[in-house]
Amino acid sequence: MESIPEVLASNQGQATFAELRSTTSRRGLSSAVQSGAIERLTRGLYTLPAPPTDKQVALAYDGVVSHLSAAVAWGLPVCATPAKPHITVPRKRRPKQGPPAVMHWAPIASEDFEARVTSVLRTVLDCARSLPFDEALAVADGALNKGLMLEADFTKAADAMRGPGRPNARRVAAAVHGGAASFLESMLRALLLTEQIDGFEPQLEVETGSSLLRVDLGHQVARIALEAEGFAFHGSSSDFAADCRRYDELVAAGWLVLRFAFWHVLAEPAWVAGMIRAVLLQRLGVQSDRK
Repeated sequence: MESIPEVLASNQGQATFAELRSTTSRRGLSSAVQSGAIERLTRGLYTLPAPPTDKQVALAYDGVVSHLSAAVAWGLPVCATPAKPHITVPRKRRPKQGPPAVMHWAPIASEDFEARVTSVLRTVLDCARSLPFDEALAVADGALNKGLMLEADFTKAADAMRGPGRPNARRVAAAVHGGAASFLESMLRALLLTEQIDGFEPQLEVETGSSLLRVDLGHQVARIALEAEGFAFHGSSSDFAADCRRYDELVAAGWLVLRFAFWHVLAEPAWVAGMIRAVLLQRLGVQSDRK
C-alpha cells in the first residue's frame, strides 16, 4: 500500500481526504500533518510540505489565479513577482480560510475556472484596471509582443469596462504597442507619455550607412535614440563589444544616444525627463510641453 506522501507525489503533489481514504484513516492523516510529512492546504485538501503554488492557492479558495499573478503565469513582463498570489473568486462568495493571498471578487468565465488562471485578455484588463499606468502598459505591451492577444480585442474590451479603473485601462489601450521589446522600454515610453514628450517611436530602425540598427525609442527629426538598459544587458564580452560598436555607429551617423538604467526610469523619472528635454532643446531649439 502506498504511503500518504507517495499518493500525493503521484497526484501532482495534492489530494483530497476522499482520495487518501484508501491509504489512511482520519487519525493517520492528522498524525501525518502534525509530523510535517504533509500539509493541510485548506479543509479537505492536502499537499506535500512545500510552499503552495499559485494554482494550489486558487484551488484552496475555489477561485482562479488573476491580476499580477496571472501576468507572471503567462510570462508577461512585470516589475516584481507579488509576495502573495492574487486570487479571484466569484462575487458573493463568502470569505474562507486558506493560504495567504490577495483576494478579488468578480465574475469568472468557465474556461478560466477550468484552467485555474484568467485568460490573457482578462489578465491584461485586470492589470490595466489596478496597476499604475506604466506597469499596466508594460503588461499590455508584453501580451501584444508575444502574440497572446489582439490589440483590437483589448481596445474593445477596455472601452466596454465599467467601474473603477476604466480611465486607466482606456489610457493603456490607447498607448499599447506590440513592438516594445522589454518591460523597461515600456516603462520608459510610459514616462514619455506621462510627461507629454512627443516624437519618440518604439523600436525605430536607423540607417547608419554601414548597417540598419534598431533603437528602443527613436526621434527621427531630432536624431535622438533612447536606450533602456536592463540589469542583464551585457551577457558577455562579445555582447559588450557589439553594443559599443552599435552606439558608436549611431553617433557617427549623427544620432545622440541616451542610455537609462532600471534605477533611473523607476526611481528618478524627473531626472530622466529633464535629460530628454535638455537634448531636445539642444537639437531642435524648442521647449517640450512641460518644464
